[in-house]
Amino acid sequence: MSKIEQHSKPLTDIFIRQLGDLFGDRLHFGEAMRQQHGSSESHFDTMLPDAVVFPHSTEEVVALVKLCVAAKVPVVPFGAGTSVEGNVTPVCGGVCIDLSEMNNILSVNPEDLDCTVQAGVRREELNEYLRDKGVFFPIDPGANATIGGMASTRASGTNAVRYGTMREAILSLRVVTPDGRDIRTSGRARKSAAGYDITRLMIGAEGTLGIITEITLRLHGIPEVISSAVCSFDTIDGAVDTVVQSIQLGVPLARVEILDDVQMKAVNLWSKLNYPELTTLFFEFHGSETNVKEQIEIVSSVAADNGGGDFQWSNLPEERTKLWRARHEAYYAALGLKPGSVGWPTDVCVPLGRLAECIQLTKADLRKATIPATILGHVGDGNFHVIFVLDPNNPDDLIEAESLNTRMIERALSMNGTCTGEHGIGLGKQDWLKKELGETVEVMRTIKRALDPHNLFNPGKIFSFD
Repeated sequence: MSKIEQHSKPLTDIFIRQLGDLFGDRLHFGEAMRQQHGSSESHFDTMLPDAVVFPHSTEEVVALVKLCVAAKVPVVPFGAGTSVEGNVTPVCGGVCIDLSEMNNILSVNPEDLDCTVQAGVRREELNEYLRDKGVFFPIDPGANATIGGMASTRASGTNAVRYGTMREAILSLRVVTPDGRDIRTSGRARKSAAGYDITRLMIGAEGTLGIITEITLRLHGIPEVISSAVCSFDTIDGAVDTVVQSIQLGVPLARVEILDDVQMKAVNLWSKLNYPELTTLFFEFHGSETNVKEQIEIVSSVAADNGGGDFQWSNLPEERTKLWRARHEAYYAALGLKPGSVGWPTDVCVPLGRLAECIQLTKADLRKATIPATILGHVGDGNFHVIFVLDPNNPDDLIEAESLNTRMIERALSMNGTCTGEHGIGLGKQDWLKKELGETVEVMRTIKRALDPHNLFNPGKIFSFD
C-alpha cells in the first residue's frame, strides 16, 4: 500500500549467461519466484528483483558478488522474508540472493556454549538440533526467521529482557564485502579488544555493508525449570508498573510480553482462547525449581499490588507452547479483526521509566482512530509495537495510520527513545532515523561509501546514498 518508486535496469545477456554458468538450475527468472522475493511482511508494494539465485557456499556468494560488481548490478540478500519495514524489498531490481539453502549447522561446542551456522539456518531448526545437547539459542523474534536475517536486522524479541538481542548473541561473522572479499570479523573468544568492532558494524546493517554467510552464536544452558504465567490488569499503568518494579527487585524475568485489550480480543478469536479481554502480561520464568517458585511469588505479589488478577501459570511444555504460539500469532490475529486487510506493524522503544506513559498516550490515540489497531510488545526492555489493520482498497486507512505512527514516533523521540527497537529502518523509517540521530547518519553514509562506493548492496535501505 505504501508507494516507493522502483528504479532498475535490464540485465545484459552476457551477465545472464555468467549467472547461468555459476548457478545452473539454482538461477530463477520466473514471475512467481520473483514475486515471492519482492514482498515481505510489510505494507509496502511488491517490487520484483530481476533474478533470484540460491547459493550453497560462501565461495559462490563471493563469485556472484564479483560478477555483480563488474556489471554494476544490485545485490539484495534474502532470508525468510519476514521483515516488516521493507528491509529486503529490491527497489533497484538486480539479483536477490536467497540464502535459505545455506542451512548447515557447522559446529556446536556445548562446553564453550557456542555454535557456528550458515546464514540460512532457521532459529527453530537450530533449537531442535541443540535440544539433546543441553543448550539453546534464546533469541526469539516470533517469526521462524533465518539466523542471517536476524543478524542483519539486529533482531531481538520475547527473550531479550534476560538474554539480550542479536547484538549480544553473536560472537563472530563471516561476511562477503561489496568488493568480493571473504572476511571473518572475530574469533570465538568471549571478548576481544582487537581493533574495530566489525562484527557489531555488520549486525543491523540490513545487508547494506556485507552479506553475512556464517554466524557464530552464544548459547545458554537449558534451564532446569521453565514456567509460564498469564495475568490480566484493569489498567496499562498497572501492567507496566508490575514489570518495572519486578525488574527493580532483581527478578530475572526470562520473557514478559504485554498485549492490550484489543489484541487480547483478537488472540482469543484467532487462537480459540478465553482470556479476559483486558491488558494482559505473558510471563516466562527460568531457573531451578526453588528459584522459579520465588520469582513467581514475588511477581504475583507485585502484580496484586498493581491491580492484577489471578496468575494462571504452568510448567507443562504443551501449555507453554500453546500460550506462546498465541503470542507469536498475534499479528495474524490482529489481521483477523478485519478480513481481507493488510497489516502495518510498527515499533518504538523508550526508557523503562517512560514506558507506561508512552503506551498510555499511544492507546489514547488509538481509541479515537477509525481503523483497528492493537498494542503488544516486549515490555521488559521498553519496546512495544502497534499493528495497524488496513483496508488495502481504502487509501484513507493508510493516511490515518501514517498520522498515528508519526505521533507515536515523535512521542518516543521526545522521551529520549528510538524510532525502532527491533524492526530496523529499511524503507519505512529513514526520515525518522535522520531526526533521531542527525549528523550520525552522515557518518553512516561515509562508511557505506567507503565499503560500497557503487551502492550495490541492498540499495535504498536505511538512508539515501547521496
